Amino acid sequence: MISQTYRLFSPQQIRVDLVDEQVGEDEVVIRPTYLSICAADKRYYYGRRAKEVLQQKLPMALIHEGVGEVIYDPSGTYSVGTKVVMIPNTPVEHDDVIKENYLRSSKFKSSGYDGFMRSFVVMKKDRVIPYHSIDDRTAVLLELMSVAMNALEHFTHYSHMKKQTIGVWGCGSVGFVTALVLKYTFPNAKVVVVGTRIEKLNYFGFADETYLTTDLPENFSVDHAFECVGGTNAESAINQIIDVINPEGTIGLMGVSENNVPLNTRMILEKGLTVIGNSRSGYEDFAAAIDFLEKFDTADEYLNTIISDEIDVKGLKDITEAFNRDNNNEFKTIMKWNI
Repeated sequence: MISQTYRLFSPQQIRVDLVDEQVGEDEVVIRPTYLSICAADKRYYYGRRAKEVLQQKLPMALIHEGVGEVIYDPSGTYSVGTKVVMIPNTPVEHDDVIKENYLRSSKFKSSGYDGFMRSFVVMKKDRVIPYHSIDDRTAVLLELMSVAMNALEHFTHYSHMKKQTIGVWGCGSVGFVTALVLKYTFPNAKVVVVGTRIEKLNYFGFADETYLTTDLPENFSVDHAFECVGGTNAESAINQIIDVINPEGTIGLMGVSENNVPLNTRMILEKGLTVIGNSRSGYEDFAAAIDFLEKFDTADEYLNTIISDEIDVKGLKDITEAFNRDNNNEFKTIMKWNI
C-alpha cells in the first residue's frame, strides 16, 4: 500500500514522499481523521532543536497526537470504520519493572520516526485502542490526557496520604489536563493552579483557586505539586514550588527543557522532597484516559474549551497554515485530516 507521507526535511519545509507500507497479520491500517499540534512538533518545525539533532532525525513526518478510523485489518479484529486512538510509543521489548515509555529502546513517532502526518498509518494492533462515546475533536487530545494519567500513576504510588492542597504550575495545555485529572480524581482536595497569564488562568474554571506566580498569598503552601512549564521558565517554576511545598511532598516534573535546570537541592534535602520525572505514556495510560473521559462527561466539555483552532487540512498549504496559526493560539490547534 502506498502512503503519502508528509515529511519535514528542513525547518518549515515539508515534502510529500510516497512510501510503500507493508501490512502484517498483527497490524491494522488507520486513516487519520484528527491530528493535534504539540510543542515538540513546533520545535522541529521551526528548527528550535540543536542542529545535530535535526540532522539526525530529519526527514520525518511530524505529529504524535492523533485519532483515526480502521480501513483494513487482515485479522478481522476490527471492523472497517472503527474509531481508534493511535499510540505513538512503540516498545520493542518488555520489562516487568520499567514501563514501556521509559525503556530506552522504545521508539516514539515524530521523534526520530515518522509520525501521523500520512494518508494512512500502519500500526500494530496493540498500538491502537477503540473509543466509543468520545467526540473525535476531544479524542485527539487523548495522547495529552494519557501523559497526565502517567503522571497520576506515579503520584499515586509515591505520594503520602496527606493531599489537602495540590498545586499545578503552568497554565498551558499540559497544566490544564493535569489539573483537570487531579480535580476529578481527588474531588476533596483543593487543586490550585499557578501561572503567568491571567487570560489563560481564566480557562481553569474547575480549579479551586488560581494565582499568578507573582501574586501568591502570604503563607501560601501546597502538600504536593506538578510542574507543567518547561522551557526557559522551568527553573523559576520548580524553585518556587520548592519554596512553598510542605515537607515530604512530591514534585512531579512534566515540562520539557532543552537546557539543564539549576535547582535548590539544599531545600529539597531539608524538606525531604520527592522529585518525580514524568515523560510520555504507554498503552495502559491511553486506556486510563479513555476510561476517564467516558466516565466524566463534564471533563469532556472542559477539554473542548482548550481547542483554540481547527484547520481543515487537504494539502501542504493547509499544514503550513496550521503551524503558523498555532503561534497565535492560546491552547491546542487541531487539524481535521482530509488527505
